[in-house]
Amino acid sequence: MATLPPLAADARAEIAVIGAGYTGLSAALHVACAGRDVLVLEAGEIGGGGSGLNGGQVIAGLKHDPEALEQLYGEQLGAQFAESSGAAPDLVFDLIRQHAIECDAVRTGWLQLAVSEGQLQPLERRARQWRARGADVAVVSEREAAELTGSRRYCGGWIDRRGGTVQPLAYLRGLARACLSHGARVYERSAAIRLTRRGEVWHVETARGTVSAQTVIVATDAYTDRTFDSLRRTVVVVPSIQVATAPLSPQLRAKILPRGQSVSDTQRILRYYRLDATGRFVLGTRGQFADIPIPAATPIHERAMTELYPELAGVAIEYRWGGFVAMTRDGVPHLHEPEPGLLAGLGYNGRGVAMATTLGRVLGRRALGEPAASLGFPLTPVRPLRLHSLSRVAARATIRYLQTRDALDRALRRSSGAPA
Repeated sequence: MATLPPLAADARAEIAVIGAGYTGLSAALHVACAGRDVLVLEAGEIGGGGSGLNGGQVIAGLKHDPEALEQLYGEQLGAQFAESSGAAPDLVFDLIRQHAIECDAVRTGWLQLAVSEGQLQPLERRARQWRARGADVAVVSEREAAELTGSRRYCGGWIDRRGGTVQPLAYLRGLARACLSHGARVYERSAAIRLTRRGEVWHVETARGTVSAQTVIVATDAYTDRTFDSLRRTVVVVPSIQVATAPLSPQLRAKILPRGQSVSDTQRILRYYRLDATGRFVLGTRGQFADIPIPAATPIHERAMTELYPELAGVAIEYRWGGFVAMTRDGVPHLHEPEPGLLAGLGYNGRGVAMATTLGRVLGRRALGEPAASLGFPLTPVRPLRLHSLSRVAARATIRYLQTRDALDRALRRSSGAPA
């Protein structure tokens, strides 16, 4: 899409949105479609953050199973939270259809597969809980996992046919175009540097102009800076890096993911992958915490590819990219309303395409005046993490520890004669 201008003068709006990722643009789009005046400020360029730099998987639900959500939030709110998170892919694909967004959308399902027998029971329990709630899911045997993936690496798991994939940057740009076509104003290179409130009006200052609005939505997720310091300290930010091969040969495309599903597995350092519209094998996993070039951070990706598919040895990796993911302490996204007229949503724990789009709609509904009790999404206080300044060190140590455990597991499998 064409480059958008920065904010160059003071402006007024009913609702101001800070951040033009999935959350912010979804919120702005729902507000604009309701006929309200909305203005979006993006610190960089659209797609420069995690929304444009992710793996493109559209996944239903959260890391917690439905019954766990009911235990956390009570039977009624927990059930509503599970329902809205389970329907998150519906929203993504509905928006794509309604606004004619060209983003290579595919809805053939998502596989979550176990790398050991001991991990099968939780996945089967998850499938049973969703099936009891009417979701189109099924348990997958070891044989079926091999047929669906073309890899002998897995012991089984489950398939969630609500899921799918998109080209993440194209989807994001499509949301931006839809916002513009419905009258929203969107400005790039317009970082919010100060937020103040005078009376009932919020003022968002940027380098070249101030936006005045009755309601402000902060939608900066893993890229939240010290302008919103309390919010920044509610999440731990970790890197996520993807690679894409050259287009695979017809023979390899017929063998690898032949029915088009995307996959996440249960290795301690999560691996997730798919084929894109051009036949490239796209794989992502957690990256390293260091100011190093992306290519230096991807040997683990190359090893994972050939472990899953030995036939990919020698296939060139043509693209490498990465962004940041915001992780919450409780593993669920957070919706906040710290002051009247000030809203925030963040913390997707690696499921941002569907859940950020959904929480954006929730933020838009709340900004339009819908009562918090009818949102079907928990509204929680802003609770900064204790010792947040050490979170980066702790996350780095945890990732290295889990990588070591995964390496030991691979060595044990090789010594036992099991597939690596």
